[in-house]
Amino acid sequence: MSELLRIENISKRFGDFYANRNISLTVERGEIHTLLGENGAGKSTLMNILIGLYQPTDGRIFLNGREVRIESPSQAVSNGIGMVHQHFMLVDAMTVFENIILGDRRASGIFVDRDARRKEILEIADRYGFNVDLDKQITEISVGEQQRVEILKALYRGAELLILDEPTAALTDIEVQGLFEVMHKLVGEGKSIIFISHKMREVLEISDRITILRAGEAVATVEKNEVDGKKLAALMIGRELADSVYEKHEKEGSPLVALNHVSYHKESKHNGLNGVTLSIRPGEIVGIAGVDGNGQTQLAQLMTGVIAPEEGDVDLKGAKVGTFDPLAFIQNGVAHVPEDRNLQGLVSDMSIADNIVLKSTEKPKFSYGKGLFLKKGSISDYAKKMVDHYDIRCQSVDQDVRSLSGGNQQKVILARELESEPDVLIVAHPTRGLDIGATRFVRDQMIAARDRGVGILLISADFDEILEMSDRIYVIFEGQIMGEYSGINPPIDEISLAMTGK
Repeated sequence: MSELLRIENISKRFGDFYANRNISLTVERGEIHTLLGENGAGKSTLMNILIGLYQPTDGRIFLNGREVRIESPSQAVSNGIGMVHQHFMLVDAMTVFENIILGDRRASGIFVDRDARRKEILEIADRYGFNVDLDKQITEISVGEQQRVEILKALYRGAELLILDEPTAALTDIEVQGLFEVMHKLVGEGKSIIFISHKMREVLEISDRITILRAGEAVATVEKNEVDGKKLAALMIGRELADSVYEKHEKEGSPLVALNHVSYHKESKHNGLNGVTLSIRPGEIVGIAGVDGNGQTQLAQLMTGVIAPEEGDVDLKGAKVGTFDPLAFIQNGVAHVPEDRNLQGLVSDMSIADNIVLKSTEKPKFSYGKGLFLKKGSISDYAKKMVDHYDIRCQSVDQDVRSLSGGNQQKVILARELESEPDVLIVAHPTRGLDIGATRFVRDQMIAARDRGVGILLISADFDEILEMSDRIYVIFEGQIMGEYSGINPPIDEISLAMTGK
């Protein structure tokens, strides 16, 4: 192999804070080089330097042995660097073809040779086994297809080094294997890939070499065959991570929440509910197992008052729910950790402190006149305590919450929801996109809440998470409950079969 990229002593400082400090690494041609680290370890900052969004405070970058200065994303593209972001940069109102040629100099101006551009794109798609319909709008294709469009877009622009940021976060297992096949084809032809992921099993499957970042520094670069998941986790967090074994509980008594033959848009197999009956008792975690997109979103919306059932009843703490309104559910002791923390869980432009007290501003502790005048000092002091208690890694409670890593954003939501002392907690995909340390912290907090008597509904596309965390398990398929199982020694094969509708 020959060297494609070399980074020497790269540092990036924001004020007195170092997001990256003296990082050095190399990426060979035809290599999948994984960048591994906790949320906030400096991975995104380093990649933003490579694609020209940030300029390094110190250090040098070499491509093909030549020192380069990348001052803009367009310069990164001209240097053969392409990046597929975790949140895709596609224009929904445009077709696949229009998204791929968008911003391409050959497709600018009044006259565009669309036939020539289509031919070029289709040749690349055929070469790497992409099955894409160039005339479909982005809203008409799946998440996995959208990701292939992003990769195709980068290849069309001549990428020799492809950066994939958490590329499997929203993919099914089948789509993940399809992505890995594409990655192998790319490196087989001499392309190089920087793969960013938190999923240890995937890292060990796909990587050639792995560089671990911790607190903004590169602590090690290792060959895949030299390490296992436990050693990588220890390098990531700086200590040995004990195996987690959560004790399961079988609870009896009256449920906190009961759904009785509930339906909502039942004619829709993937966006509805059909005759759902389930319950949540105090002090238990009830897991919902199923392939994503089988009514889980609607179930969470129903149980937090966002939508109302078209058929059936919902009982909350022994009383039939008559009004489906999120505020009424909050006032009745229901907390919610939503599936999309940025869209539904946080106000991105507000500070960490304001997000933490978002549901509590009318309390005398935080305001005069039931929210009319806020007690900024009290809010700040409280937020600092929550930052310490929930290990939220930030520079100040006054910084915008959008500036935090995904794991720390999730901890802000957990602090707000758990400190409201709920009776019921609805949690959707709580560890999606989180590193191993943040994942363990979130799960430990859920277990602690359960042991305090909170009834928890856990919705997750991570089957291992459902098996590890749940006291009872329901399987959902096309909006219907296919079965109920004990979380103590659950019948994995039977549950897996039920997830396919059998």
